[in-house]
Amino acid sequence: MTLGDFFKGLMENRPLVSAVTAWAAAQVLKTIINYLINKEWKAERLWGSGGMPSSHSATVCAFLVATAFNYGPASFEFAMAALFAIVVIHDARGVRLETGRQAEILNSITRFLRSGNSKIELPEEELKELVGHTPFQVAVGSAIGIIVGLLIH
Repeated sequence: MTLGDFFKGLMENRPLVSAVTAWAAAQVLKTIINYLINKEWKAERLWGSGGMPSSHSATVCAFLVATAFNYGPASFEFAMAALFAIVVIHDARGVRLETGRQAEILNSITRFLRSGNSKIELPEEELKELVGHTPFQVAVGSAIGIIVGLLIH
């Protein structure tokens, strides 16, 4: 197989192309939405996790839709894509959202302790708070993924 054949094969892999396209679309929208709401440009939003919309949900939903069209809903590939989507969306909505909430509390405690000249050794950097997604952010990300999966198919 030549390098050209390899890249041609990648571009013909609709589940992969759908997933990557949905991820990119969600990340660009996330960056634009962040700019419109916060009136500041953050390039990190182009690749960072958390926020509106969920690029994780967009990615796995596009992958799931494209896999359904390419292999059928009775296929092993579709079953794997469905389970993968369920785990990723559950993690984005549940575990990572709670991690972000805990980071907010810990950062508040750290700022409070710093303001009182605490003798406790505190980290210099704050914990990342924007790591998970609300149900609405997951729903919008999922819708983006479904639309992209349908369009690319």
